[in-house]
Amino acid sequence: MIEIKNLKKSFNNQQVLKGVNLKIKKGKITFIIGKSGSGKSVLLKHILGLIKPDEGEIIINGKDITKLNLKELNEVRKKFGVLFQNVALFDSMNVFENIAFPLVEHTKLSKMEIKRKVAKTLQMVDLEGIEEKMPSELSGGMQKRVGLARAIILEPEILIFDEPTTGLDPVICDAVDNMIVDIQRKLQITVLVVSHDIPATFKIADYVAMLDKGLIVEYGTPEDLKKSKNETVQEFLKRDLFFMEVQ
Repeated sequence: MIEIKNLKKSFNNQQVLKGVNLKIKKGKITFIIGKSGSGKSVLLKHILGLIKPDEGEIIINGKDITKLNLKELNEVRKKFGVLFQNVALFDSMNVFENIAFPLVEHTKLSKMEIKRKVAKTLQMVDLEGIEEKMPSELSGGMQKRVGLARAIILEPEILIFDEPTTGLDPVICDAVDNMIVDIQRKLQITVLVVSHDIPATFKIADYVAMLDKGLIVEYGTPEDLKKSKNETVQEFLKRDLFFMEVQ
């Protein structure tokens, strides 16, 4: 679905990505993990076409997006749904208006068609009948689900989660993990999660790529990572794996 080849990027003479190579498999849940400052956010911005690399390719459905003009890039971006860490709901809009926003901006659907599509999408994320509520009236977990509904309303082929559980309590974290798996199964789409949440990684990922100092230092299934001989990988996983085993 996505193939990244020899991706390099520097800012002010500091090389953040040093030759990233990664294949993200279609119809699977892939986690990109790593310490703060490892380059995860910069890599994500490249995948979304928000940053141009110094070198390398990002091939999505056979197209190298680094070579596209803005109009062509915007067409590719329609294949993506993105749920950011802070959800980024519009405070002045109710739930219906938030979820309908991409449809209003990018389609010519009638008001009735938009209403039906929003209702169907809310049902998909288990939030029926809350169209009139404001974001401030919702719990953190409900806001995540509304953000997810907005991210999938245009029926994307690729769904990206940016640090989806950061700052949430364990109960909501667990609910968000289940939500990711549930929506992937319902829509059969490719899911990419950028995270440092190791318990979530081992609970729901099909594949995991670890980014360290601008390079992918390990890639495979969660079990492959557990067995990795790479000292950096083992150091990163050690505390969280111990915590999981004693539960």
